[in-house]
Amino acid sequence: MMTQQGNSNSRGMRMADEESRWHAVLARDPSFDGAFVYAVRSTGIYCRPWCPARRPRRQEVLFFPEPADAEQAGFRACRRCQPRDGSPHHPQAALIERVCRYIEANVGGLEGSLTLDALSAEAGVSAHHLQRTFKRIMGITPHEYAESCRLGELKNGLKKGKDVTSALYEAGYSSSSRLYEGAPARLGMTPATYGRGGRSMRINYTISDSPLGRLLVAATERGVCAVSLGDSDAALEAFLRHEYPSAEIRRDRLPRGGLNQAVSRILNHLKGQGPSLHLSLDLQATAFQWRVWKELCSIPYGATRSYSQVARAIGRPKAVRAVARAIATNPVAVVIPCHRVVHQDGSLSGYRWGTERKRALLEKERIAATDSEAKDVRVVSKVVNGQR
Repeated sequence: MMTQQGNSNSRGMRMADEESRWHAVLARDPSFDGAFVYAVRSTGIYCRPWCPARRPRRQEVLFFPEPADAEQAGFRACRRCQPRDGSPHHPQAALIERVCRYIEANVGGLEGSLTLDALSAEAGVSAHHLQRTFKRIMGITPHEYAESCRLGELKNGLKKGKDVTSALYEAGYSSSSRLYEGAPARLGMTPATYGRGGRSMRINYTISDSPLGRLLVAATERGVCAVSLGDSDAALEAFLRHEYPSAEIRRDRLPRGGLNQAVSRILNHLKGQGPSLHLSLDLQATAFQWRVWKELCSIPYGATRSYSQVARAIGRPKAVRAVARAIATNPVAVVIPCHRVVHQDGSLSGYRWGTERKRALLEKERIAATDSEAKDVRVVSKVVNGQR
């Protein structure tokens, strides 16, 4: 469920770590209002997370749980967001909070009843205004929020031991087909499997040598679920079991079928022999992670993008930190090419499998892409000169 907004509702929620707080400041996220304030050393002023003032540099920022703490440290309150006043001042925060509470309270009703028109009538604003404002503040549409709440209700029901049929109807799904048609993409497995904690998942994996050290590739019957790089088989295996603690995991020392094909394609790709790497995947991810990962797959072979460029490309220019976290959680190295994202100045860091591997991957792709372009130029030249 959504984080509670407003001073009285937020203080009881979990204290966000500094990374989450900084992301909230970057996104001007009103849902953190009352959870903390941030102060800027260079100005001597402290603000609410959503303050419309110009964003400071990260190294200038300090976080405090209460306005009184910031004032005790010598900072004064911002006149724009008025952090000393306990009431929520964000212009649309109260409106969107009401809509979220209404969705949460009625998500168990008949699927399709929470239409944009119905929500706008409840909120007393136009459908266009509600859609635009909700998307700007929450990052998703009212429909997507309702679907997220409905899926949360389903998960809670399954965790409590309810059968799938009871859980899906109580969560507001109109039929089992409406649930199952999207369940694998949302849950990463079928609802029945999720209800058993994933214990029926069967994962086969293999480990082989690669140009970048040891390579682990794991897959379910639906597709590849993990690709890892490292120096130690034991460490790679431990990482896989940590990611899927309830699954039945077995090592195939002589992989066959789809697993063998996946390993061959990835190895060829690492050797620069297969720029396009299309594999069936079976991953668990949020809608935001999927948006980021899909954008990563659109980065051309041999090219790079900055974190801010990826954020702009998915329509979330202020969500750079969230984009970075989505990239960091990519479970299939190389297949989803998170190594192609670098800092604005071109520097490398933050690669789960090591900066040197990231550097080697980018260099190999750059050389292979350059060689391919040179070959194309030679072919065109021969055609123009009548040699072919």
